[in-house]
Amino acid sequence: MLIEIWSDVVCPWCYIGKRRFESALSDFRIAHPEVEVEIAWRSFELDPNAPPQRTEPMAEHLAKKYGMSVARAREIQTQVSDAARDEGLTFHLDTAKSGNTFNAHRLIHAAQKAGLGDVMKERLLKAYFTEGKAIGDPQEILALAEEVGLERGEAERALNDDATSRAVREDQALAGELGIRGVPFFVIDRRLGISGAQPPATFLQVLEDALHHHPGDTPATTEDDATCTDEGCAVES
Repeated sequence: MLIEIWSDVVCPWCYIGKRRFESALSDFRIAHPEVEVEIAWRSFELDPNAPPQRTEPMAEHLAKKYGMSVARAREIQTQVSDAARDEGLTFHLDTAKSGNTFNAHRLIHAAQKAGLGDVMKERLLKAYFTEGKAIGDPQEILALAEEVGLERGEAERALNDDATSRAVREDQALAGELGIRGVPFFVIDRRLGISGAQPPATFLQVLEDALHHHPGDTPATTEDDATCTDEGCAVES
């Protein structure tokens, strides 16, 4: 079973959804130890035109971008942080250093080739949401790549060669072909799609459905509001 996950490393629901999905996948593996599951992380940039690093506080940036008050932006941040806490995650959105995520996606592709895709994804998410690291700073994310076991020279090449750039662009093009407009978005064997940070029980049911889904069946898509798009992120789910 191949599960492809489109997400961005500055998307709060992507991190929350990752935890909920992992809970469901753990139960699924216990119930079906004979099923081999492969996870492939796919690239999705919520703001491809973002600068390497934003200097203004996140609440102020969100207020300007979405035409709301700073107070409302902070309220939304609190609600999302509360949802994260329910999944055992600690968000510090007040100190998050947002920026362009293209290089982060290039590193994830390089890490996947080395069998480190999931740990690289996890490390980048934690660095951004919990530790306040500058996600668009090449030196910051290169250090994270080394930390998870990617050789420094290999990581540096990933930020400078055409292959990883093409890989990111191909993921983005495929997302367009599949009609993916928000993340996280999970695709199982290119037959079933799951949108949003679903509850673990929903993820588990779709995995079970996928196991018994026969070629020629109508593809199914489960939708949810707990997603982020270039127009903003859902408040709660």
